[in-house]
Amino acid sequence: MNSCHQASSPGVALEDHIFVAILKTADALSQEAEQLIKSAGLTMAQYNVLRILRGAEPEGLLCRGISERMISRDPDVTRLLDRMENHGWITRHREKEDRRVVKTRITEEGLAALKKLDQPVRDLHKGQFRHMSAPQLKTLARLLAEVEKREPT
Repeated sequence: MNSCHQASSPGVALEDHIFVAILKTADALSQEAEQLIKSAGLTMAQYNVLRILRGAEPEGLLCRGISERMISRDPDVTRLLDRMENHGWITRHREKEDRRVVKTRITEEGLAALKKLDQPVRDLHKGQFRHMSAPQLKTLARLLAEVEKREPT
């Protein structure tokens, strides 16, 4: 193992190494997924929104609800939704009871775009983790959940 990655480097906390390792791993996994998603004509943010909206059917979501569920925060979700609406992947409608409320829903075109990617994305993820056993994956999932539920500093 390279000395830059060793947890025993003098003066560097184990948490620092873990933090960098998580970021590097996330970046590598993300870049592979990004290439696949890009080949289908979507950005990762667009793909993320479509998955969120598919899961929110049939009610749809407010812009704020989409933003809260995003994997990577997008500072301008409204503009992202504008572009997606122009592509025909989503629709936005004002509620009759309260005209200030705008619900966003996925369209058939958006569902079709996701459906084309479902199996390739599953295959990619299987390949990304094929070197790990099922018990290792369960442990990793549990540990990452522990990290995620920590108190913010």
